[in-house]
Amino acid sequence: MDRRKFLSHAGAIGAGAALAQLGALTARAQSAADYKALVCIFMYGGNDGNNTIVPIDTTGYADYAAARGAIALPQASLLPLVDPSGTASFGLHPALGGTAGFQALWDAKNLAVVANVGTLVSPLTKAQYLAASSAKPQSLFSHIDQQLQWQASLSNAPSNTGWGGRLADQLASLNTGSVVPAAISTAGNNLFLTGGATRSLTIPTSGSFGLGGFDSSTAAVARLTALKALLGIDSGTDLLDAAQNVMTGSIASSAVLNPILKDTTSTASTYFSGLTTSIANQLRAVAKVIEARGAISANRQVFLVNLGSFDTHTGELATQNTLFGELGPAVKAFHDAMSAIGVGANVTSFTLSDFSRTYQSNTGGGTDHGWGSNHFVAGGAVKGGTMYGTWPTLALGGPDDAGQGRWIPTTAVDQYAATLASWFGVTGSGLATVLPNLSAFAPGTLGFV
Repeated sequence: MDRRKFLSHAGAIGAGAALAQLGALTARAQSAADYKALVCIFMYGGNDGNNTIVPIDTTGYADYAAARGAIALPQASLLPLVDPSGTASFGLHPALGGTAGFQALWDAKNLAVVANVGTLVSPLTKAQYLAASSAKPQSLFSHIDQQLQWQASLSNAPSNTGWGGRLADQLASLNTGSVVPAAISTAGNNLFLTGGATRSLTIPTSGSFGLGGFDSSTAAVARLTALKALLGIDSGTDLLDAAQNVMTGSIASSAVLNPILKDTTSTASTYFSGLTTSIANQLRAVAKVIEARGAISANRQVFLVNLGSFDTHTGELATQNTLFGELGPAVKAFHDAMSAIGVGANVTSFTLSDFSRTYQSNTGGGTDHGWGSNHFVAGGAVKGGTMYGTWPTLALGGPDDAGQGRWIPTTAVDQYAATLASWFGVTGSGLATVLPNLSAFAPGTLGFV
């Protein structure tokens, strides 16, 4: 096999299939108490948090409608989020769903809102922002830079690793014996799942997962055996050895995952009946992998799925309505599937996005790049039905406004991530390794899970 063919075959199993450690697969019984998974839903493009959660009290809604103009959602369309006091000060975007979506999860106390989260170097006031403080994150309002900062949880320097990958690094010993990486993406290569030792595996949501051109025929089996033997030869070249290790691990992982991903009769699959959107297909694939956690020998897993684009400079109402109409039913189906397979309290899903959008709408029926946003956390372990963090003052030119209604975050990505990491099982010095800038913020965790 020449170099071109080698790379072609490697590409056939996903460019993200890079592994840190390999071990023999040891299928074993596993109780739900041994297992935890985090599922990151990245909303690429910058979701408008201002139209995701909306004040519905008389004064709050009137101010909202005046600022948002043509993109204000009708007050009667908003789904009330009744808080622990029995009142509803905020409403949910209607496309996120009532009984078949986010409102049902909220009412069941399995969904929480974390308000005004964003990238920060340290707590930042408006005066410090206007003074061009060094505490400002680098490259604010830039899609790619803010995506990377959310995924790295570092806003003052570049990073080669993401906090999801660093989480997997910290708990790698809990997955000893698994040939399937702890970090799995349906969204291609990404920084979020890249650790110091951990590399993510990219899985498909349809079709077969494995080397192309190999079947069960005698000749194909012989070719695959020969390929595995060649990959086991020490070349003496670090780069080639690394490539061989990637290929070897990819073959081993795909052999385990292919039948799991192709299975259409799994318990988890049934909860996605009738859902055919990209986000539903991604969460279905994740659900299948979680259902097969015992065969995979996994105790900790971190997943990334994606939805987009939320870059709504124009036509925001239609775009957000479509994307939320896909997200709400898919997340509800995923939550129900996790409960059905006995790990509802062991799997927590959460949203990330580049940034929010400006409170002030533009002339094209859209909004421009913002900053702090509102995010969701869902799962049986979530202390839901309430809001965490500090709601910003929704006033153009107000104390939280960096300009045009770009809210200066009152909760850092670091605090949001630390709360999830602590639940995942990382504490003490390990938490400082995963989130090196966490000490700049108090409290370090928010208690939503």
